[in-house]
Amino acid sequence: MNNLFSIYTVHFFALVLVQVLIFNHVNFLGYINPYPYILFIALFPVKNNRLVLIFISFLLGLSIDLFLDTGGIHAGASVCIAYARPVILKFAFGTIYEHQTVKFNAVDFGSKLMYFTILTAIHHLILFSLEVFNMSKIILILQKTLFSSIFTILISLSITIVFSRKTR
Repeated sequence: MNNLFSIYTVHFFALVLVQVLIFNHVNFLGYINPYPYILFIALFPVKNNRLVLIFISFLLGLSIDLFLDTGGIHAGASVCIAYARPVILKFAFGTIYEHQTVKFNAVDFGSKLMYFTILTAIHHLILFSLEVFNMSKIILILQKTLFSSIFTILISLSITIVFSRKTR
């Protein structure tokens, strides 16, 4: 348990640092920004306490908000996807989630892609809705959500493929 705690602590700080130092400076066409820090929420162990995940997600989003000076929008979006995560897991993985045996390195690529896509789209829709906070700009919100989600999903899948352990 202590080893897992230290591993997830390192993952937490590494994702925050990578987000703040690298990905916050990536800005394609003025509105496409990747947010791969949500990988921490997506890959958090399924068997852990849900309230712990929501609290850690709040801390993760708040950390990003402190560096970006965004007033809590990342914390709000992170808490929302942490809260909705069990429903998304059940939708994407079905009976594997029912038996609490989801191992992200061992599941098929289609289920993993669906899971990351839904989680990322919800996060980005909430994030950009809170950022713009004007329903007359719904096209801008949807445009930023779509393109940033595609870019974030590609980066997130690349990160998980590169850093996954081979299980044979």
